[in-house]
Amino acid sequence: MNFRMDRVWQFRPIFLSDASVGALLMIMSTICFVSMQSLIRQIGGELPPVEVAFFRNLFGFCAIAPIFFKYGFSPLKTSRLRVHALRGALQGISMMAFFTGVTMVPFAEATSISFSAPLFATVLAVIVLREKIRIRRITALLLGFAGVIIVLRPGFMEVGLGQGLLLSSSLIWGAAIIVIKRLSVSESAATQTAYMGLFMTPITFLPALYVWQTPSFEQLAWMALIGVFGTVGHLCFAGAFRRAESSALLPLDFLRLLWASVLGYFLFSETPDLWVWIGGGVIFTSATYIAFREAHLAKQKSN
Repeated sequence: MNFRMDRVWQFRPIFLSDASVGALLMIMSTICFVSMQSLIRQIGGELPPVEVAFFRNLFGFCAIAPIFFKYGFSPLKTSRLRVHALRGALQGISMMAFFTGVTMVPFAEATSISFSAPLFATVLAVIVLREKIRIRRITALLLGFAGVIIVLRPGFMEVGLGQGLLLSSSLIWGAAIIVIKRLSVSESAATQTAYMGLFMTPITFLPALYVWQTPSFEQLAWMALIGVFGTVGHLCFAGAFRRAESSALLPLDFLRLLWASVLGYFLFSETPDLWVWIGGGVIFTSATYIAFREAHLAKQKSN
């Protein structure tokens, strides 16, 4: 029996349009991702972040296990196993760097830096894939990286290991974005999600062994919630783009900075300064414009 992830999103209340459902799914994904990051920040102070990354993948994979009980192993049918392995390696390394950086950097600042991943993806696409780039995207890239400088303010603020890890995470995640785009041509969201768990769980387990601390039952429960938030967030994100145009959805991703600021204030007594909002806005606007531009050029080629 062939499995299609589209079936997960077939249900829709009759009073909501596809665009509305897509927007709601996108908002849910931002809430899930920021909630996951807040738990990482909390648990990461008690356990090694790389160990938390392992449990996030383990429990995240358990969250999608019911798919296999219902549809068997059809979601695992693929002819691109090596590409899935590459995606898993890149995303696993990026995740471990991000989980560690989140525990060292103010919450809203970490979220602002994470917006830079699409900028790195664009640069890597030009360098590695020899994609053509024109003046508009070059300008957007320069503005985006200027936003990164505004957030970090080197020379005015200390740029420490945490910021370095977050930037490295965004760079590696940018490479993963290119791989994911290639996979999306032929692979369903279910296949990609399944292999993401299958590869990332052992990839993050090996480094976790070197710093292993046996978690308590309470810590296991919180890490299970991290896994659920992460997996549900990815599924909502994928489902949103199956329902609505990216031009309507991408601006909603900026809500992550709002949620991060609110949770950072109430949970960690952090108040982001104006520069984090300005820099995060510049980065996000630049990355969103690049995404719109790529989508527009893709439509022109297909017509």
